[in-house]
Amino acid sequence: MIRYLYGDQLAKYPRLARTMFEGRADQFKTRLGWDVAVNADGQERDEYDDLNPLYVIWETASGAHGGSMRFLPTTGRTMVNDHFVNLTDGVPFQSPFIWECTRFCLSRHGEPGTAAALMLAGGEIMQGFGIKHFVGVFDARMVRIYNRIGAAPHVLGTQGEGRQSISVGLWEFSEAAQIRVSRVAGIPLQASRGWFEASFGDVVPQRDVSAA
Repeated sequence: MIRYLYGDQLAKYPRLARTMFEGRADQFKTRLGWDVAVNADGQERDEYDDLNPLYVIWETASGAHGGSMRFLPTTGRTMVNDHFVNLTDGVPFQSPFIWECTRFCLSRHGEPGTAAALMLAGGEIMQGFGIKHFVGVFDARMVRIYNRIGAAPHVLGTQGEGRQSISVGLWEFSEAAQIRVSRVAGIPLQASRGWFEASFGDVVPQRDVSAA
């Protein structure tokens, strides 16, 4: 199932949180060789985890992390604005209707359809919070995943070539894409909406995560 948790709610789900940060270390440091910091507990965290972001986490039947994403509104600090404006012609994203999505992580023991389930949850956030676009930084391997899911972004800029390339992309919501992603994930739209409403209800006030 999908859980929507702000940073200050992770303590209520210690195993889920621990395995998420461990999974990030495994993916970004061990498998991809990124220059990221891993703490003594074997967990990958960065400065943006201190800003009370909203996490979307696929929770396995055992209560562990199967995959996750992290969201922050662009009205506050974001990775793309702090480090990748060279890929957006020097123009930062600053709008309550644009959120940043980072740290797209899939457990090496993840279930089929997890990536699509996470993207489906992203669509729920867009609808529920009135978000018009997501902006995110992604590497070359994610292009294949996004295309397979049916949720490819509009690429704004790229640096590097081949497997070493890094891009900034922009996503927007469409009902056709949501239906397509739902089919790939194997999750009915009603179930997806149910998980979202279990966390936020029908009406969602935007929490001021940028003030953290």
